Amino acid sequence: MDLNWLSAILVGAGCLALGYCIGTRCPSFIFLRLTPKVLKDTKTNPSPHGNKKNKSKEPFEIDKLADILDDFKMVLVVRNDLKMGKGKIAAQCSHATLGLYKKLLNRAPKALNRWEICAQPKVVVKIESEEDMLVLQERAKSLKLPTHITIDAGRTQIAPNSRTVMAILGPVEVVDDVTGGLKLL
Repeated sequence: MDLNWLSAILVGAGCLALGYCIGTRCPSFIFLRLTPKVLKDTKTNPSPHGNKKNKSKEPFEIDKLADILDDFKMVLVVRNDLKMGKGKIAAQCSHATLGLYKKLLNRAPKALNRWEICAQPKVVVKIESEEDMLVLQERAKSLKLPTHITIDAGRTQIAPNSRTVMAILGPVEVVDDVTGGLKLL
């Protein structure tokens, strides 16, 4: 009788471990059966937040480089002329990081994965004006690098609608071509 209890516990533990492995490694949608109507609805209205502007969701070309190049990094360009406090800078950098991450999640998943494999390196540099930041963004776009600029609501330290931080992600060499001349914050 003691052997039956032991074997039942071992089988239960094995099933639990197998379920954990399957659950953490396979997306849950594999196990769900979706009807064609549900699939059609998610393609036509993917946002649960209602009627937002339907911007072009073309994949970023940076995703192709993830197959070729190994080292990716993110650079956060902080406007120095706004004289933000340390906490404000930290919050704005977090917003920029998350904004770019969300943008890349569906449009450049390979590039995002490559960056995560590289331990998600982030470098914070400073720039002296909004105009310089916009010029830098155009330079990044010309090299097909994805960017995200955080715009502050203006509830605390700075004026509303101020562009505070720009995030850029891509292969180290290409990102350095854009931001290599900037000083660390």
